[in-house]
Amino acid sequence: MNWLFPLSKGSGPLPPLSSLQQQRQRQIESLKAAHASLAEIQKDVEYRIPFTVNNSTINVNILLPPQFPQEKPVVSVYPPVGHHLVDGNNGTMITSPLITNFGMHSDLGKVIQSLLDEFWKSPPALMSTGSAGFPYSMYKPSGIAPYPTQAFHYGPRHMGPSQAPPPGPSAVPSPAPHPGVDGAHGPPRAPAPYGLLSDLPLPVPTGDSQAGLNGHMYKMPEIPESFPELCDMNLTHLSDMSENEDLLLEFFVSLPQLKQVTDDKEELVTSIVDMAKKNLQMEPQLEGKRQEMLYKYEQLTHMKSAFETKMQRQHELSEVSGCTRNTMIIGEQPLIAC
Repeated sequence: MNWLFPLSKGSGPLPPLSSLQQQRQRQIESLKAAHASLAEIQKDVEYRIPFTVNNSTINVNILLPPQFPQEKPVVSVYPPVGHHLVDGNNGTMITSPLITNFGMHSDLGKVIQSLLDEFWKSPPALMSTGSAGFPYSMYKPSGIAPYPTQAFHYGPRHMGPSQAPPPGPSAVPSPAPHPGVDGAHGPPRAPAPYGLLSDLPLPVPTGDSQAGLNGHMYKMPEIPESFPELCDMNLTHLSDMSENEDLLLEFFVSLPQLKQVTDDKEELVTSIVDMAKKNLQMEPQLEGKRQEMLYKYEQLTHMKSAFETKMQRQHELSEVSGCTRNTMIIGEQPLIAC
């Protein structure tokens, strides 16, 4: 049935990685090897490293531009902090010479480790954001649009003789762009040929399972190498399906694997909506807690100022008392005649 599904097999060898893509992968591998707590936010594009100083957790966010390592990485922190390595205007962008002077021969893993070592030696001070929400979406610095996913092609590490090679890059749907992102970072993508296929969860995992940010593993349904339903069809029906996209789409819609993915997606969307409603219901309570915390912080500031004033007064009185005691001791000593 290869004439019916020309993209299922025989797609040809995958194009090799370019020199820039190979260097990018080496930098990412160096980053992963140097930091065990590294979290992958977007594959080959965005990473995050949490660390704790003075009982406060600070996240170091690393964005890799499309032409990285020719382009410098964008490194930021959240929440905003005061530090000599961080921009004083917003308290998030790291302006260390290690980042501004980053080049093709720099080691990203060692550069980030040097920044963390400096934060340990000189702990940053948290800055007040002045609002209840996050100052920028998804820990991204304001004014920086998310980078598109790099079009890297990876072949399977272990492939048996009976396994078919993965489909080419044209057969894999591209991730849908964020509504707030313009087309400055890449060419506009053509819409999906079928309205139903555009509703599928994107990006489609390339393996049996995919881990989310919370460690949840989604088990993809097993895709058979052949469809028994096609064996019961005659040649005329198969020819009609090959020429008529509506018939082909109708056949795919009836597949149990697609139904399972669609049902799982609807269930996930429902749970996300319920969670969002619960979060909105807790917003007044969180706002009240925030105001209470700000009031207690203001009280703490006043008490600290009063304490420092009293400590200064006590220090002055101690000096006066010491001088008076010394004067009295000197006055009580008898004079010795020569």
